[in-house]
Amino acid sequence: MQKRPSLGFGLGLRPQLYNEIVISSPNVDWFEVMTEAFLVPGGPPLRMLDAIRERYPVVMHGTSMSIAATTPLDMEYLKDLKALARRCRPKWISDHLCWNGTDGIHIHDQLPVPFTEEALDHVASRIKQVQDILGTRIAIENVSSYFQYTESELEEWEFLVELLRRADCWLQLDLNAVFVSGTNHDFSTFAYLDAVPQDRVVQLKLAGHSKSDGRLINTRDRAVCQGVWELYERAIRKFGPISTLIERDGNIPPLAELVNELARARVIAAKTLEPQAA
Repeated sequence: MQKRPSLGFGLGLRPQLYNEIVISSPNVDWFEVMTEAFLVPGGPPLRMLDAIRERYPVVMHGTSMSIAATTPLDMEYLKDLKALARRCRPKWISDHLCWNGTDGIHIHDQLPVPFTEEALDHVASRIKQVQDILGTRIAIENVSSYFQYTESELEEWEFLVELLRRADCWLQLDLNAVFVSGTNHDFSTFAYLDAVPQDRVVQLKLAGHSKSDGRLINTRDRAVCQGVWELYERAIRKFGPISTLIERDGNIPPLAELVNELARARVIAAKTLEPQAA
């Protein structure tokens, strides 16, 4: 199997941070760019992306592939995605294990899939089709969920592990999503983590969440909580050195605050890996 890249510690690239990143060259190893923000024919966004990728490795992360939908794949979107990848040469391309709408209606919510054999076959087939079109292995990201399908036959992690095998793809493991879903549905986040195959995870993602009506919501608009940091330590213990991202989608703080949070991930990873290096 292809060896996974190891990029170090990165941040999600957001418009509020563009100028400061270019001016200050922060202590960040790489950036994750939101694919849809750069699917444009030209102009300031692409010029800024070019300036940043000259200094840092980048990965592309999308929200519109709708890989689990039953409607046909959007070939025009995939064509544009492939063209952007040729331009910015990402270390990998990722999107979510979800569906975003049906019958031509696109919504911004990342809706989870039922964990069934039928869904496994369907999603694996679509991932393989996308990989053939793009000419590269992609990474899928687990999403947080706020309801469960009565049709589900497997636990989420069982579904995910089998999907990775059938589709021969990478996993972008969102630890905050695991924490949110585990709390909402009362399953062991450690059991989830322990089930994931070591050689399939290409990236760990850390973010914050909020609470509403007794449920956790993966809002990614605040700092990482202690429970997610503990899950991260366990993940590092299992997976070893692995690309780690701090993601913030709302309430974007100053760049220095995000860099400090990323520094905490560096410290946790270093301390966790010390016994292995001894």
